[in-house]
Amino acid sequence: MSIFGAMRSGVTGLFSQSQALGMIADNIANVNTVGFKAVRPRFSTLVTAQASKDLHSSGGVQSRVEREIDQQGLLTSGASSTDIAISGSGFFTVNDQTDGSGNTFFTRAGEFRPDKDGNLVNSGGFTLMGWPIDSNGTVQQTNVLSAFSVLNTANLTSAPVATTSIELGANLPASATSGDANSLTAQVFDRQGGQHSLALTFTKTSTNNQWDITATISGGNFVDPDQNNDLTLGDPSTGTAAGDDVAFITGTTSTTIGTMTFGEDGTLSSLTGAAATAGAVSVEDTTDNQLDLTFDFDQIDTTTADRVTVAVDFGSLNQADGFTQFQGNFTPNFIEQNGKQFGSLSAVNIDENGITTALFDNGETRDIFQVPVVTFNNPNGLQERTGNVYTETTDSGPAVALEPGRGGAGQIAPSALEQSTVDLADEFTRMIVTQRAFSASTRIITTADEMLEELTRIIR
Repeated sequence: MSIFGAMRSGVTGLFSQSQALGMIADNIANVNTVGFKAVRPRFSTLVTAQASKDLHSSGGVQSRVEREIDQQGLLTSGASSTDIAISGSGFFTVNDQTDGSGNTFFTRAGEFRPDKDGNLVNSGGFTLMGWPIDSNGTVQQTNVLSAFSVLNTANLTSAPVATTSIELGANLPASATSGDANSLTAQVFDRQGGQHSLALTFTKTSTNNQWDITATISGGNFVDPDQNNDLTLGDPSTGTAAGDDVAFITGTTSTTIGTMTFGEDGTLSSLTGAAATAGAVSVEDTTDNQLDLTFDFDQIDTTTADRVTVAVDFGSLNQADGFTQFQGNFTPNFIEQNGKQFGSLSAVNIDENGITTALFDNGETRDIFQVPVVTFNNPNGLQERTGNVYTETTDSGPAVALEPGRGGAGQIAPSALEQSTVDLADEFTRMIVTQRAFSASTRIITTADEMLEELTRIIR
């Protein structure tokens, strides 16, 4: 009977429009959820088998969920250096356990923050995973998602490094007269990261274009690099030849380390290390135009493990890339050294290639991780889970881990977040249409009921 068929059609309409309203409500509720993908109802007809082609058998309507997972949301600026988004296709890989031993999920929600254990966790409580980078800077790539590692920044430190080279650049005044002196100070780090000052003084000699170089080291001593123990300076009165055995020169005493001579064009023409004399140590002048200075910082005569040799580079000969002698005032141009003290982690940055860099307060930067982008043949076939994450299904196809921007994978946008794909204006419009459709379905049932009641009265 068509009246009952109309009722059934009306009921299916009520059910389908109720589902549509639930989807709209879910979208509106998640309008500010990072990386959220709006859901849409898809309606299709229900057809009842007809006994005769001349008769109509009422069917109805059914609704299915259509997830717009492959839709790109608007990218906005993030508040943290660990906020990341994907511009294009793909997902981040996350785990529901901070040690990576739990279930693997996929998400577009990239508002990651370090937790108390140093893991990068998003607002859903899921931990970022990917490829670690070893000490040689090699990315440990793998296509096996179960072999991914958790990005952990706990206990990251920067070990101290002793200074082994110093590069200097300065202009000494060409108008200087004999006895004029100019000074600059460089920093030197010992093997424990202790900081020392190396003061260099340049004194004009009576020889044209020639300057003597003296040095003072704080908290340590100059030593002869060829001597394992501290012996006596050369002393003619004792029969000891100068330079044979060289003792410590105290840190408060300046010692001559060499002489530099400039050409008429103002560039450095020669550099000569000082020979051992009373109050000085022998200094090697190497073919690469450096003076090699050796320091001892524990001031224990019998130990040499803490000694540090520093190559002081004054620039190339006959070039104006280091020390020069031009008209004008004394001007230090640059002082660079390769040592560093102990460093603690100060920040973590993630770039467009997913390379995660640890920044330390001693100036060191170290690549520690790469965030891959995982793609699917049919991302709309993923199964949605609580926490704005998805799981792989047969409809989605297998996960493929790629470097960002390679093989169809999207590029990572640093310090950015992907907003939800929800359009409030569109959702409210859909809400009005859904409400009208629901009301119309109720009217169908009401009308069919009235017709049935009227028919019942006629029969009686």
